[in-house]
Amino acid sequence: MKKTTIYTDGACVGNPGPGGYGVLILGPKPQQLSGGFAHTTNNRMELMACIKALEELKTTGESIELFTDSTYVKEGITVWIRGWKTKGWKTSQKKPVKNADLWMRLDALNRQFNVEWKWVRGHNGNPHNETVDTLATRAAAGRNLKADVEITIGHEEAHSQPSLF
Repeated sequence: MKKTTIYTDGACVGNPGPGGYGVLILGPKPQQLSGGFAHTTNNRMELMACIKALEELKTTGESIELFTDSTYVKEGITVWIRGWKTKGWKTSQKKPVKNADLWMRLDALNRQFNVEWKWVRGHNGNPHNETVDTLATRAAAGRNLKADVEITIGHEEAHSQPSLF
């Protein structure tokens, strides 16, 4: 079975503020993806990078090595998510999980593939991580950025609104 290697990153100018995500899918035909939002958070962009990367893949069950420089993403998807799901998307303090809309999307995608989640230190000279950082930063600085519904109208109201993602 072939293994696909992916690097992801999110960026935000201010937190919250304009943000972007960057994705590098390595393989026979390397692919770069990026996008941005007018008002979002860094953690949302880190999650969005992973979501967009996995949504781009066509073969479910594929073996994937996914690198992120976000311990929030890596620990969230490999450790914390089990407890959140068991508790109805609540934290151990019985508060709603932040970014639950994106965690649910990422969880569904994660179950479609055989993902090996790996952490890479950011801004440490890894050329692939530097590439996705540049993509995310450029996307955050883009023009005509979309609204991030969860941030713009608030978490509680957003669940009754259609998602822009």
